[in-house]
Amino acid sequence: MLLKFDVFGKSMSVNRQNGEWLLFIDSNTGLRTRVYDVVIPSELLESELARYLGDIFHESARGDNTDVTRLN
Repeated sequence: MLLKFDVFGKSMSVNRQNGEWLLFIDSNTGLRTRVYDVVIPSELLESELARYLGDIFHESARGDNTDVTRLN
């Protein structure tokens, strides 16, 4: 299951694999780069991911990029 988010203007995706959430930064060319320094708790519900990403990346909020939005 691949979930896509707009995190304060940055395209990111979260994948559930072997009971864990894995975070990726998505490029404009379709490539994804794994983010290893952010651990999403495995017990976090899918409905809580946007808020969690907002809490982790809140310092990236600037100007008109002030929200975390699920894209799919």
